[in-house]
Amino acid sequence: MAVQRLDIHRRDRGERALVALVGDIWPATAPLLRAALEQCLRDGMTAIDVDLTTVGSCDAKGLDVFLTASRHAGRVHACLQLHHPCAQVTQLLAVTGSAPLLLAPPAHFVPPALLRDLPDTSTAGPSAGGTQTSGDRAGAPVVKEGIRLRRLTRRQVEGISEDIADLAEAGPSMRDGFLRRLAVSARRPGFALLVAETTVLVGCAFAFPVSPGARFERGLQESIQRLTGSARFLLLTQVVTHPHAQHRDIGRCLQQRLLADGHAELGVALLHPADRAGQSAYDSWGWRNHGEMVGLPGRVAPCVLTLSRGSAPSLPAPRAAGAPVDPGAHWGLASGTTHA
Repeated sequence: MAVQRLDIHRRDRGERALVALVGDIWPATAPLLRAALEQCLRDGMTAIDVDLTTVGSCDAKGLDVFLTASRHAGRVHACLQLHHPCAQVTQLLAVTGSAPLLLAPPAHFVPPALLRDLPDTSTAGPSAGGTQTSGDRAGAPVVKEGIRLRRLTRRQVEGISEDIADLAEAGPSMRDGFLRRLAVSARRPGFALLVAETTVLVGCAFAFPVSPGARFERGLQESIQRLTGSARFLLLTQVVTHPHAQHRDIGRCLQQRLLADGHAELGVALLHPADRAGQSAYDSWGWRNHGEMVGLPGRVAPCVLTLSRGSAPSLPAPRAAGAPVDPGAHWGLASGTTHA
């Protein structure tokens, strides 16, 4: 069972404290956060800027820590403001009415670049105990022009699965299929899911490694090994990006990050041969289309696409408008799509 961890990094500039948090804010980590914020006030800080860029989630106890610290700060004519929250924290602040009290106005946001270097130049505070998912540091978000990538634990996936499904913007039957694939994939050993977000979700991708087991997996692994010479790869079962100026970069970053976190040199996707929009999107991300692969279970022979880790994307391909399709329904795997 995964247990959350929280690292705290602080840098003082005059009477202003810049505090960067890395991890999750839950009952086990809230006392550490409370102590760190109270120490800022005891040290005479009149402004406390808390960077949440690399905070994966926060619960009610964590919110209470921020509200209490904000009240204490007000009593000594100081202020506390939160910067760059993820979608889950943004929603928590909104539904509790805490956003006006805690969230810094956009015009007063501390630039992410100013806070991002804190972990490299200051001493981290002690971490809250507990086991965590492997590669905790490797799972830290990557920030690019206001977009962060974040790896979710299985419990976090369960908590926001409906929000993830909203990205697909599909009809009820396809939505149910997406949620069913997500639930099945999440039970696979090595399952990994990344989301891209600003203050809302803008992209999602998930995958798992394939190893000899069922007839389908054994046949797929043997076929990919004959095709590429590699028997170890990640099977990407869904890539979805929301309309965004950087939608192609978002999709590509999600895929490459999955490969890097999984220490895999090769990614594999299976698409329905009639899914021209999906094939066009994958082509623009730098995937190689090997054509249809016969011999796998199912009514339709899927197109096999591969992506090498670190490979360059091809020229942008046009995207087809309309709702995303569910090409993997015949063999239990789904393609990735971008939205027009």
